Amino acid sequence: MLNREGWKVNHKRVERIWREQGLKVAGRQKKRRRLWLNDGSCIRLRPEYKDHVWSYDILEDKTYNGRKFRILNIIDEYSQECLLSFASRRITSSEVVEFLAELFCNRGLPEYIRSDNGSEFTAKKVRKFIRNLGSLPAFIEPGSPWENGYIESFNGKMRD
Repeated sequence: MLNREGWKVNHKRVERIWREQGLKVAGRQKKRRRLWLNDGSCIRLRPEYKDHVWSYDILEDKTYNGRKFRILNIIDEYSQECLLSFASRRITSSEVVEFLAELFCNRGLPEYIRSDNGSEFTAKKVRKFIRNLGSLPAFIEPGSPWENGYIESFNGKMRD
């Protein structure tokens, strides 16, 4: 931004000034590999077209005074479009079903819905709802967030 405005600065000077002011300097991230294979152990479900695979997850954070809040994010993995983002102190499985029903009415049914094994997503009510409509749940292995990389990346960017 400074270069665009006509200032003659390089990234090292900007980082030094940031540190002097006590601001956080983001570290360089390594380039990530494709997520199609999970460590060679299994083939990951790859989105092939729009509304083929949706992912959903809950992001949890705290406000300035330490109170927790949660954000339900639902994305289309192929187009990497955020379909829904809902923030609340608590998110129940009933609310997840309501939001999914609304999205299904507006966008149609995806073939697969990928999620982690959180209580909001493994609840009988949610699994039964998804199964009755003809979509297939695609749960990731417990403790393997890289299998749900699109939504985890989205959550990280939202948290930043």
